[in-house]
Amino acid sequence: MSLGFGNLARIGQLYPSGGLVDYEPQLMAPAGVQFLTTRLPFRSASLESDRRLADALEEHVQLLADAQVDLIVFNCTAASLVIGPQVINARIHAATGIRSITTIEAVLAALAAVGAKRIALVTPYMAEVVAEEVAFLARFGFTVVAEKGRPCTNPIEQGELDPQGWIEIAASLNGCGADAMLLSCAGVQIAPVLPALERAFGGPVVTSNQALVWHALRTLNIKARPAEYGALLAGAFDHDAGLRAAG
Repeated sequence: MSLGFGNLARIGQLYPSGGLVDYEPQLMAPAGVQFLTTRLPFRSASLESDRRLADALEEHVQLLADAQVDLIVFNCTAASLVIGPQVINARIHAATGIRSITTIEAVLAALAAVGAKRIALVTPYMAEVVAEEVAFLARFGFTVVAEKGRPCTNPIEQGELDPQGWIEIAASLNGCGADAMLLSCAGVQIAPVLPALERAFGGPVVTSNQALVWHALRTLNIKARPAEYGALLAGAFDHDAGLRAAG
């Protein structure tokens, strides 16, 4: 790859069309890693919208392949768990020949890496989506012992949430008996407050965009780690457990 902005890697990001926070993976990426984004139709935060997010996947993912990206990330936590990461990855590879990962795979790998089994789940989801995620996590051996949210009906509302509100929720969950807090959603502003979230919760915090960047770097064998976006992304928990969980 030639020298330039993406001299370490170019990563293609598939992102919900109504989402406002597609810039966060780039913000958290180390120098030399470039994210390029193509959007998938998504206007409502309902479970049905999650199920339909990949309806035209092959058409949209080809636009990322045109940029000769090294990896494609399907960046929507709820949709990737509802549709299924294996289904999504198989379709992307069939359409482009390029390897891919999904947000939910990154989340599972991150939870395994921090040694969490008991989870405090925090989301901006409607109740039907929360229930789907709790059931999904249970199938992989994770128990949600506490759950709080700021429910939104659409991705615009999710992206406009004041990130300071997540700190208040994290503080309220301190001492709840969870091994880690999972703040699930690629559509909420998190990057500016990640260290504060960890301090407020008093333990490991995994967030969707943070986990996605971390897992993408590991997938591409890129050693660089930014220090300002939480312990996970800084490399404090890098070991084989995360990769085994994502396999």
